[in-house]
Amino acid sequence: MVEGFETLVKRNTNIDLHKLETDVQRQFNSITEPTTLSIRLLRREISKRIAELPANKVVRLAINLIESATTPRFFAYELVQHHPAALKSLNSTTIQKLGAGMESWNVVDAFACFLAGPVWREHQIPDSLISAWAHSKDRWWRRAAVVSTVPLNNKTRGGRGDSPRTMQICEMVVDDRDDMVVKALSWSLRELAKRDHLSVRGFLAEHEARLAPRVLREVRNKLNTGLKNPHR
Repeated sequence: MVEGFETLVKRNTNIDLHKLETDVQRQFNSITEPTTLSIRLLRREISKRIAELPANKVVRLAINLIESATTPRFFAYELVQHHPAALKSLNSTTIQKLGAGMESWNVVDAFACFLAGPVWREHQIPDSLISAWAHSKDRWWRRAAVVSTVPLNNKTRGGRGDSPRTMQICEMVVDDRDDMVVKALSWSLRELAKRDHLSVRGFLAEHEARLAPRVLREVRNKLNTGLKNPHR
C-alpha cells in the first residue's frame, strides 16, 4: 500500500508531484527481492491508486521516474500504458521525452511495444516521427522505430494489421547492419507475416541481395514452418 496516495489523488487539482514520486520511490525501495514479478505487483497497486489522476500528471510522474533513474524504465512505461487517459494523451513531444536516454534492447522494446507503437497505431504521432527515428545515428532509436511496427500487427497488443506503415519503416533499415536493428527487422517482418505473408514474401524477394542473412533465414523459416528457428 502506498502511503499518502489517496490524499494526493483527492487533491488532484494541486498535486505535489515531488511527494508522489518520493512515495513511489520509497515503496519501490522497500521491495526486498526486486524481481520482475514483484515490481509488476507494485506497479499494479500504484496504477489502481493513480487511476483518477489527470493524464498529464501521470505522464509527468513517469518522466520524473525515468530522469531520476530510481525505478526500472519499464515500471514507468507501464504506469502510462495502464492509464488509458495518459496513454491517449501522448504526442510527439511527450513520447520523445519518455524515450530519451534509452541504451538497451529491453528498454527499447518496452518503450516501443508499450507506448510508441500503440500511440503511432492510433495516429497520435505522425509517420514522419517514426521515420526520423529510423534514420537516427542512435542505434536505439533506430531499433525503436522498427519495433514500433510490432503493435501495428500483433493481435495481443491490439494490432489490426498495417502492411503499408510496416513496410515503410522496414525499407528504411534494409541496409542497416547493426545487430540490434537487424534483429528488430526480423521480428517486425515475422510479426507481419502472421497477417500478410504475401507482402512479406514480396519484400524478401525484392530486397534479397541487401538484407542481412539473419533476416532472410529467420523470416523464411517463419513463412515456411511457422517458427523462427525450427531446428532448435
